Amino acid sequence: MRLVLGLDAPSAGSVTVSGRPYATYRRPLFEVGAMLEATAFHGGRSARNHLLCLALSNGIGRARVDQVLDLVGLHSAAGKRAGGFSLGMGQRLGIAAALLGDPPVLMLDEPVNGLDPEGVLWIRTLLKSLAAEGRTVFLSSHLMSEMSLTADRLIIGRGRLIAQATVEDFLSGGPGNFVRVRSPQSSALAALLETRGVTVARQAGNTLRVTGATSAAVGELARVNGLTLQELSEHQTSLEDRYMELTSAAYFADYILPMGVGSERHDLHSYEQYDGQWIGFRQPVLRAARERLGSPVADTREVNPGEVWEENEFWIELSWRIDPDGSLGIRQYYESPGRPGAQLTVDQYYGWMFEHSVPGCRNALRSRG
Repeated sequence: MRLVLGLDAPSAGSVTVSGRPYATYRRPLFEVGAMLEATAFHGGRSARNHLLCLALSNGIGRARVDQVLDLVGLHSAAGKRAGGFSLGMGQRLGIAAALLGDPPVLMLDEPVNGLDPEGVLWIRTLLKSLAAEGRTVFLSSHLMSEMSLTADRLIIGRGRLIAQATVEDFLSGGPGNFVRVRSPQSSALAALLETRGVTVARQAGNTLRVTGATSAAVGELARVNGLTLQELSEHQTSLEDRYMELTSAAYFADYILPMGVGSERHDLHSYEQYDGQWIGFRQPVLRAARERLGSPVADTREVNPGEVWEENEFWIELSWRIDPDGSLGIRQYYESPGRPGAQLTVDQYYGWMFEHSVPGCRNALRSRG
């Protein structure tokens, strides 16, 4: 937010608002209204005089000051010194300042801090109504439960974009989602679900934990087969859990690898003390997260900080370029099996490995869901 407003300079690139740097606008409050710090006012001024100073600097009339004071519920406190305001009242004054120019874009940092339950409901209703008018309302908050009730879209990052999706899509992609089913014919229902490739975990009390199917699909399957359901409920992962899933310590594991290679799967290997061959494998965290949110990824450099390859991606790409016309006999080994003439992808590489390198691997993995 500070970069958008020109308060900080980016280390690379630039930020514009409607095609221009924010600082170049003569009346910036008409373009973007912002509240980055609720106490950004002179404590000796009244709420009305604070807003009047801002309004006059942007050519905004006095009548608008009274309008926004009414809108945020501070009309009765307009003549009081802002320095004596509670944190919640300071939040309301900051929001009033952001609304002065009636801008198409609002940026608010932690807008519900210090508000009582009534105030939280008020700000949620206000922000939704402003967005419904066609404005862009950009919020930054650590209160995930509140954002799940307020936001239409989520953007999550650690200095680099990790996820951008609707709240519904973001939550639906979580591994903690499941359907809980209780039925006196739970064994029969479980067998029917498993034949359709659905993962079923049997629990006590004729209860099933089902992943890979919606409650509607489970209910319809039971109805068609004449099975009784005593409970059918969907359980969705919380926004907090999804956030931690994408931003937890696993994120940093992407950097702690030999030679600085990024988050990656690993190769076949064997050990002298074991009679067998092993696949050391883990998901490339950032790539898997982006793909589960519906964004295609051509190669892992697109999502890894610093545009870092997966190691095998690098060797595939290097081998492909070394033999551009195939005359060295190298290129043939890195050609996609399903797309003649196209380069092998790292997903195809590992897909073949799982299919062919370890006997019974595919069936064993499928049996475990």
